[in-house]
Amino acid sequence: MGDGHCLKDMVPFLGMVTVEATNVVLNVLFKSATSRGMSVYVFIVYSYAVATLILFPLLFVFNRKRLLLPPFKFSLLCKICSLGFIGFLSEIVAYKGIDYSSPTLASAIGNLTPALTFMLAIFFRMEKLALRSLSSWAKITGTIASISGALIVVLYKGLQLTSTSPPLQFIAFLQPVNSPQMKWIIGGLLLVAEDLLVSIWYIVQAQVMEAYPEELVVVFLSNLCLTIISAPVCLIAEKSLSAWRVEFDIALAAIVFSAFWGSAFGVVVPTWVVRLKGPVYVAMFNPLSIVIATAMGVMFLGDILYLGSIIGAIVISIGFYIVTWGKAKEETIEDFGVGSLESLSDPKIPLLLSCQSEV
Repeated sequence: MGDGHCLKDMVPFLGMVTVEATNVVLNVLFKSATSRGMSVYVFIVYSYAVATLILFPLLFVFNRKRLLLPPFKFSLLCKICSLGFIGFLSEIVAYKGIDYSSPTLASAIGNLTPALTFMLAIFFRMEKLALRSLSSWAKITGTIASISGALIVVLYKGLQLTSTSPPLQFIAFLQPVNSPQMKWIIGGLLLVAEDLLVSIWYIVQAQVMEAYPEELVVVFLSNLCLTIISAPVCLIAEKSLSAWRVEFDIALAAIVFSAFWGSAFGVVVPTWVVRLKGPVYVAMFNPLSIVIATAMGVMFLGDILYLGSIIGAIVISIGFYIVTWGKAKEETIEDFGVGSLESLSDPKIPLLLSCQSEV
């Protein structure tokens, strides 16, 4: 019993860690491909079209033993289509943001997702907010810290830690749009918008999974909707026919990797974990990508590492872990009750009790 309970917690944990690592690799491949001329619009259409083709046979492989699926209503189909539309918008702003900035900034800004998801979960009444509760105040404090860290990352660069170091400075707004400083700001704002869209996506996804707990079916249909929506829009945005011809180079590698690990595996696993653990739990794994993105960006893309990015990432990560602690405290109270004040006051209990209570 105890081993089964620990396994139930460990498998989602390992799955989300793997998802975050593959997302960083995908961002680095994408940045490398776009720097060599690949169009963002071509990348989105091809990667999701291939992912849809990959997921289609898996429906029959993993659902062949199920004779009956839950009833499928029109309102549910509308929500799944909205997942595809929100996913398309988030992909556009995310990859444009990375194109303007770097995968390192994308990973740092990505830590806003838990705070934004928490605020949206409060709005949709999927999370509890009790002002007399320590866990609620922890999540509020962590949200404020995460937003503050994001502002530091976007607006403050500081010393260049991997090259010649200029004086500390904030980024001036009165600069040409094509200047590196303004591109950094625009990229950061686009990445913040992407995190907001991802948070909305998590909320809608949680509602869909509650009504229709079939991960592969939901992901396949949302990917199909995204492909159908993105194809005409991207064809209009990218009118050059030569841009749609992909050679056997880094561009093809980025598309295939995105289809297998980003659009398929990277969506199926979070969808399953959302149903099992909730949307806030999924969003809490974003800080794991900071170190990976920083190392890969510096080594393979020649990115410049700024002091502001480090400070902002630390502040965001502190906010992340405060929100995580508040969520864990809240779940501990819900699982084991509030009758034993002594057990809740012991900081060791929330970490060990889930694996030892049934031993």
